[in-house]
Amino acid sequence: MHFNFDFNAVQILWTLTFATHLILLVVLLGRDRIHRFPWFTAGVVLVALRLLSSRLLYGRMPQITMSAIFIVMADISAAIALLVVVEMARRAFGGASRRAWMAWTVVLLAAGGTVLATWGKWPAWKTIAFDTLLARLGLLQLVAQKTGLLVDVVTILLGLLVVMFGRRYGAGWRSHVQQIVIGLSTASLGQLAVQAVWETIARTAVPHSMAEYQHVVNLRERLFNANGAIYVVVMVWWIVCLWIDEPGAGTAAAGAVAAGAVAEPADGLVDVEPTEAEIE
Repeated sequence: MHFNFDFNAVQILWTLTFATHLILLVVLLGRDRIHRFPWFTAGVVLVALRLLSSRLLYGRMPQITMSAIFIVMADISAAIALLVVVEMARRAFGGASRRAWMAWTVVLLAAGGTVLATWGKWPAWKTIAFDTLLARLGLLQLVAQKTGLLVDVVTILLGLLVVMFGRRYGAGWRSHVQQIVIGLSTASLGQLAVQAVWETIARTAVPHSMAEYQHVVNLRERLFNANGAIYVVVMVWWIVCLWIDEPGAGTAAAGAVAAGAVAEPADGLVDVEPTEAEIE
């Protein structure tokens, strides 16, 4: 008996990515992590929604309508990604002084702004228009791309800071904050690496035949599939790490239960029979 599974690499990666997002959401809900990382959870939900929408809407709507939907969702995702970076920084360095916060914020934004200004092409201001739907969608797409690039750079730098100094502020190696930031940094590093490699190939490749052109196209597909595989690995990392409690979490919970048990008689909720000495 022979089984014929008509799946290509893109379909397999889509299935794995969507499945890991659902499992991660179950872990976040079941292990009560949502209240600690609300923006991170919102980002996971939005990515899962974008994946599902791409599968359900592709080829079933006019091209311009579908493009508008996904460009708007990309802008929302970029905004939430910025909030996730802020959320992780606050969780990791909540005990830092205000001066340290301001200094490192300036450093991260300066580094991200430098990369943002030098990486990729910017349209001339005279060519930017708002009079047509295509022009507005183009501007929104540019905002999503540039914001995503800024988030990737800042996330990588934040990951380095958390790894080097997080333990001093309670965000050590086995803390959920550091584990989430390591995953975010890995995904951002993979995204930037694939983008840089592809831009280099696109500038230097000069195909002279249809076979050479197809080779370049296949290379691009393999690069983006590799990036998708890295993201799936990151998702699995988050699932495992967020399922496991942080060190000391069980001890703290047991201490809270014990403290409640000790405090219970003091509240007058438990009747205690007087001793003979107290009666006398």
